[in-house]
Amino acid sequence: MAIHGSQGSVNLIRQPKPRNEYAVPRYRVTLVRDNRAVPSSLPLNTSVAAAAILRPLFAGLDREQFLVCGLDAKHAIIGVNIVSIGSLTLAIVHPREVFKPLILMNAVVWICGHNHPSGDPSPSQEDRVLTSRLRQGAELLGITLLDHLVLTDERCYSFADQGWPGA
Repeated sequence: MAIHGSQGSVNLIRQPKPRNEYAVPRYRVTLVRDNRAVPSSLPLNTSVAAAAILRPLFAGLDREQFLVCGLDAKHAIIGVNIVSIGSLTLAIVHPREVFKPLILMNAVVWICGHNHPSGDPSPSQEDRVLTSRLRQGAELLGITLLDHLVLTDERCYSFADQGWPGA
């Protein structure tokens, strides 16, 4: 600290601390559990079981949402993460946001799903392209994609049940 006097007053000037030019910022990545629970510890082995668990999460929505459901080695639910909330006809989904929560929750396998507020569960061409990209990324990461469900209030389209067409 240097002291400079000027007409009887004292001004304190702080000298900057020396900075370490090579210091790298450190980050901690965590997944925070929300208090809302998915009501089942039963294994999700079929698209019907998965749809029954995921459908209530889309109830009453007026726009598309895309979510991922991380599962353990016995296909029990670890957790669900909403990846994207979109508009009436689309939700923007990037693989980076899809895999981040799955990695953090230590998922072995996973299911993704989104809703179609129109009531028609038929997948769009964009849905097919996304599913293909997600399957490829999952394969690289070693987190198996079991299914991609397109849900409406009463109907469901399962990519796995349909033999992954176009994906």
